[in-house]
Amino acid sequence: MGEIADPVQFKEEGNKHFQAGEIDKAIECYTKAIKSCKDKKALAVIYRNRSACFLKKENYNNAVSDASKAIDVDAADIKALYRRCQALEKLGKLDMAFKDVQRCATLEPKNKTFLETLRRLGADIQQKFLKKYRTCLTFCFQMNQIRRSKKRFEQLAANNLIVLAREDAGAERIFQNNGVPLLVQLIDTGKPEMILAAIRTLSGMCTGHRARATAIIHTVGISKLCSIMAVDNEEIVLATANLFQCVYDSLSGGDKRNYGKEEALVLDSSKDLKDILLALLEMIASKKVSGHGRDQALNLLTKNVPRKDKKNTDNSKGLFTIDHGLKKILKVCGQVPDLPDQLPLTENTQLIASVLLNKLYDDMRCDPERDHFRDTCDEYINKFDPNDMDRNIHAINTLSGILQGPFDVGNVLAGRQGVMEMMVALCGSEREVDQLVAVEALIHASTKTSKASFFISNGVTLLKDMYKKTKNEKIKIRALVGLCKLGSAGGDDYSMRQFAEGSTEKLAKQCRKWLCNPTLDVRTRKWAVEGLAYLTNDADVKDDFVEDEAALRAMFELAKSKDKTILYAVACTLVNCTNSYDKKEIIPEMVQLAKFSKQHVPEQHPKDKKDFIERRVKRLLKAGVTSALAVMVKADNSILTDQTKEMLARVFLALAEDIKDRGTIVAQGGGRALLPLALEGTDKGKIKASHALAKIAAVSNPEIAFPAERIYEVVRPLVSLLNTERDGLENFEALLGLTNLAALNDKLRVKILKEKALPEIENYMFEEHDQIRQAATECMCNLVQDRYLEDGNDKLKLLVLLCGEDDVQLQRAAAGALAMLTAAQKKLAVKITKVTGQWLEIIQRLCIHDNPEIQHRGLVTVFNMLDADEQLAKKLIECELLEILTYVAKLEDNPKKQDAINAARACLSRAMDTGLIKPFSN
Repeated sequence: MGEIADPVQFKEEGNKHFQAGEIDKAIECYTKAIKSCKDKKALAVIYRNRSACFLKKENYNNAVSDASKAIDVDAADIKALYRRCQALEKLGKLDMAFKDVQRCATLEPKNKTFLETLRRLGADIQQKFLKKYRTCLTFCFQMNQIRRSKKRFEQLAANNLIVLAREDAGAERIFQNNGVPLLVQLIDTGKPEMILAAIRTLSGMCTGHRARATAIIHTVGISKLCSIMAVDNEEIVLATANLFQCVYDSLSGGDKRNYGKEEALVLDSSKDLKDILLALLEMIASKKVSGHGRDQALNLLTKNVPRKDKKNTDNSKGLFTIDHGLKKILKVCGQVPDLPDQLPLTENTQLIASVLLNKLYDDMRCDPERDHFRDTCDEYINKFDPNDMDRNIHAINTLSGILQGPFDVGNVLAGRQGVMEMMVALCGSEREVDQLVAVEALIHASTKTSKASFFISNGVTLLKDMYKKTKNEKIKIRALVGLCKLGSAGGDDYSMRQFAEGSTEKLAKQCRKWLCNPTLDVRTRKWAVEGLAYLTNDADVKDDFVEDEAALRAMFELAKSKDKTILYAVACTLVNCTNSYDKKEIIPEMVQLAKFSKQHVPEQHPKDKKDFIERRVKRLLKAGVTSALAVMVKADNSILTDQTKEMLARVFLALAEDIKDRGTIVAQGGGRALLPLALEGTDKGKIKASHALAKIAAVSNPEIAFPAERIYEVVRPLVSLLNTERDGLENFEALLGLTNLAALNDKLRVKILKEKALPEIENYMFEEHDQIRQAATECMCNLVQDRYLEDGNDKLKLLVLLCGEDDVQLQRAAAGALAMLTAAQKKLAVKITKVTGQWLEIIQRLCIHDNPEIQHRGLVTVFNMLDADEQLAKKLIECELLEILTYVAKLEDNPKKQDAINAARACLSRAMDTGLIKPFSN
């Protein structure tokens, strides 16, 4: 009997909770009843009841599911039918909702609710049909406009097609009305504006829809799309690359629709995905492809081939790409633009190819795979021919590309027999192009001094000779950069300077001179920044550099140019100038031990101390560093690597250190620029960017710092700083930023709650650090009210006890939270009396506090309690609190205490209104 009674008991308890408005508890009881119930009819009733709960909670999918289970038992269950109708309507499934209410009206033809719902849904369905019909007519009209209209109308009609395709209904209508072949006709017109419109319309149609993406690929053809992406028109190239990405996403899992078994079999996308990869690999080595087209083909491979999650063991795409395209990527790396018959390239092409090589190598899972990669590169490079210098410089330039990508592979290849000899031969050549390629290879080979001992020992003499003997500025500057790299091997360790005193300053001065010379081409001036990126490890150099405003502005202008290969060097230079790199903590005991054992002890340069760093930051801000950083952040991810993003985040954090400078950063677009850095990149980079965001959000008006929808993107980075792995300052400033955001509107408060910040904020209310506790309390005050009404938690008790703390700032925050909460929820004012026996003493202490702000907040809480409950008001007036209120109310007007005086008078007026006290005269 116990087993039979259990579900009934649970159901009855669920009914009581539902009637009391305690929906979550009702759902819990009904769920327990379902688990233990064996009777089908009783089970149907419980499912129907739980469906009503889910409707209240706006969980419409679960409401439909439960109602359907009840209907499966009894097809004439009118309550379940109507509840399913209501849920389906909310989900936008009007046709299905209409059928359910139609059955309800058939069962009870005189029920006014059913008849009204039937009429309303019928009208809504008709409107939806007309809207779709108009979409279809609009498509046909737009196509006719393009075919027949004059030039000034055809662009407008084409743009309308793009808008139609962005909505799923519009995209489907275009597709169903033979739209794809008609769009191909637009492409075939050869008019750039028509091609753009057609490509963008196709992108909208296939986004998130595997069936349409498959049809588009087969109708238009991969080769035709590649030929469009090969044109020398950057806008068309970017649009076509976006179409490829939309197709690839939809075919590889971007479409979440449920297809039947037969349809899923027809829509097997593996062959199409493989064909797309092969077509892109063909593009990168084709002479018919423009530089922009090649860039985008490489970008698409970089985005889609390597695994996004290294926990995924399937790296088949990477292996496939290496087998079918590694030599083609190496061919791009080896191109020498100064030679005839080369592939068309942009300033960024070869760096993008190097990044792709690096990602492919990182994607390898075992040593045999890495060996195969290395052997393929080795086979491609080591074919030197004394009679064919063009072939030789192509091989050495390929090595440069590998050294900029997977350095370990390049370093091994550079040590092979004949490579150094070939570099020496090229350095001694009379042709300028031979010398340029050789010296650039030497520079890239000495990037990581710890792994390039062979080049350090053999390359310095070679570079010095080239620097002294050549009169060609292009070669001279590159030789200088090589020397700069080798000379910076000691980093910022003052005791490990590679050159004699003053030599690095002379090299840096020459680099600044070249940097500011407008007659030199951008590529040559870029090498001057490369030199400074290494030389600014020396504090004397960076101090001189930031004093040279012309050189700073010249570097920032280069950073904004189309040649994005300079971004890494600029970021390195700025990290050095702001000292925002990681520093090893120097422990005095360990220093003494090192000296005793005669080990090397790093020394800090006098100009690397805090006051010098602060001065350099001010100079950078004055020269416009923020606007340059904002432009750099917008670069494509294939150029703006995760390491570069991390360096930019470090620089931003250093710039935002002084509260006075944060307004300047916001004014120059720094707030907006930080968002992508906080959301993408290395873990350390995201933390640094999030901390910089927190610093800005804590003291600025968030609506100005992060305009429009960007303000909602700030929440996640700030919440990420609320964990025990972050330091106290990061926790504190994140809390301040969230407090600022939570004060703005409900939508932001909901966003913070959705990011699961509430438990973390509550944890910080127990922190030992007073300032963190205060910030957490203020944040909680702005954030939630309903949580304090829930039974079974001590949140309100904690808040009341915090009001009794000795710390003034903490008291102020807690008293403010209590005043706001009791004003918003009268039930809380009553609940205060039940959480702790000390409540009255604490409230009285607030009302006589020396701090006018705390006193005002305490008196406002008393007013809210008087207004909340008659019995509570009577209890307050019968105690010593009446004397306190009378004393404060009779004080003379005082600007410093006026808020508190007015609050006390308001309390007495409320007591008089309710008849608890009689009027008094002053």
